[in-house]
Amino acid sequence: MVARDVLGRYRGSFGGMFWTVLNPLLLMVTYFFVFGIVLGTRFGNDPSRAGFVLYFLAGMLPWLAFSEAAGRAPFVILEHRNFVTKLIFPLETLPVNLVAAGLVTEVFALAIFAIGLLAARGGVPLSVLWLPVLVIPQLLFTLGVYVRDLGQVNGFLLTLWFFLTPICYPVESLPAAAMPVLSKNPLFVLVTAYRAIFLERHPPAFHSMWKLWLASALLCLLGHAWFYKLKKNFADVI
Repeated sequence: MVARDVLGRYRGSFGGMFWTVLNPLLLMVTYFFVFGIVLGTRFGNDPSRAGFVLYFLAGMLPWLAFSEAAGRAPFVILEHRNFVTKLIFPLETLPVNLVAAGLVTEVFALAIFAIGLLAARGGVPLSVLWLPVLVIPQLLFTLGVYVRDLGQVNGFLLTLWFFLTPICYPVESLPAAAMPVLSKNPLFVLVTAYRAIFLERHPPAFHSMWKLWLASALLCLLGHAWFYKLKKNFADVI
């Protein structure tokens, strides 16, 4: 189903599977132009333009996978209405399919990032072995996000979430008074952790990661319970 989902999006188009790489690449280039060139944003750990690109791309890796799945989550049942009305099918796998498809996009983005890292710094640090510790709670957190009514405001919420997460700008740019709240953002923790293992050559902060694991597991369980509660009414509202 994941393969069908990824390939089906671009079937019949001239670029075909190439769009899986091109879409995240175009998005990254757009934000780089606005923040890196027009606004001249720089990260304190590496104030060069190449440094901005690496820090920006590292922050985009978890965001691409999360935003793709979260953006489609409110409509996943409508997209597969035949599975609801005409088949006996484990509907709980549909959100998993979305999350896995989003992870495919991240893998392609990760390949682009790795090439840039090799070109700019000559290698990938051993601290990247911590990546599974970040990806697992990321997937659990994304799986827990399913609220049908969010479809009406999903675009706005994701845009707001993106700009409240220090992806295109350094953490130091955030108001100190807002940090106790903004630092609780799971994407804030993930972006910081991705930069730690890829660019700063050290493991992610333990005090943040255990909280992320706990919150992600709890949200996943609550999301599954909510989905299961609503499942029996899906056929009536489609």
